[in-house]
Amino acid sequence: MKKINLLLCLCLTQFIFAQHKGNYDQEISRQNISTKAYGNAQVYGSSTTNPERNINPSANIMLDVQALYNAKATSYTAIFNISQIGPTADEANRLVDERVNNVRKELLSAGIKKEDIAIDVISFVPVYEIEVEKKLFSTKYNEVPKGFELQQNIHIQFTETHKFEKILAACASNEIYNLVKVDYFIENIREVYKKLQDSLLALIKEKKEYYKMLGFDLSEYNVMMADDKYCYFPKDFYQNYQAFNSVSFEALEKKKGVTKAKKHTSYYYQPISYENYDIVLNAAILEPVIQVGMHIKLVYSPKPKEQKPAPKTEIKTEHKYYVISPDGKIDVKELNTN
Repeated sequence: MKKINLLLCLCLTQFIFAQHKGNYDQEISRQNISTKAYGNAQVYGSSTTNPERNINPSANIMLDVQALYNAKATSYTAIFNISQIGPTADEANRLVDERVNNVRKELLSAGIKKEDIAIDVISFVPVYEIEVEKKLFSTKYNEVPKGFELQQNIHIQFTETHKFEKILAACASNEIYNLVKVDYFIENIREVYKKLQDSLLALIKEKKEYYKMLGFDLSEYNVMMADDKYCYFPKDFYQNYQAFNSVSFEALEKKKGVTKAKKHTSYYYQPISYENYDIVLNAAILEPVIQVGMHIKLVYSPKPKEQKPAPKTEIKTEHKYYVISPDGKIDVKELNTN
């Protein structure tokens, strides 16, 4: 009995751990049987073998460091689009004002300030329809004005994420369903970059001491440097997937056809992976954040050795002069230059 209970606990634990994988990676979860076999047993799931990494020695030393900061937004701005048509321009404008004023009242009661609500008029154009004019031998299609269409965007700023639910409810109750986007803002991004810079400088100093202990004094090297900084917002990091299984054993048994349904597409927030970063500040995140990064690369090359000048050598030359007599005889004598 104890063995059975232990086996059930182990199976339940394995099932609970498996739920953490989620449904988004459907392609891998459906094709989870490896074609490579070890002995007589097949391997299931992704391979966890750590690939070998080749390290090639070089005379140059490169310090390549990256840091990432997950910054929670200090304020948000939600933008909703509202479109209204009416038989006349005044009627279209009146209907829009009625809906916007109702939203404004509900937001003010929810704690949103009046100055945090702004209206942006997008377009106000006449709407045309086609009238068919039939004659005995021809048919004409004429565009005639039938009304007006007014489009506006409602900008709503808030600082607490839980208020966004009340904003959605206020817009939905007034038939405003088109959420265009939500912008994220950081009040002082300079402070974030300063924290990243200080962290990277401390890491570079630590790496220099490490190389010095290995016998490489970087002060004796020439250095070249490049740096970069960047900022990414959550709207650029949403991905989608479809979690479904189209196999129907019941249809096979009853030999009936299968009516295919429209598959729902799910979206999820996938932030930048930490695998290429040396430093990650505020690593654990609960909600979408603004990811600010900094990259510094230093390349140290050995200074060329100073070449000593070659010693000067004195070349001793002998000076001679020639004496020619009238009879043609040549007499060679040394010339004393001292």
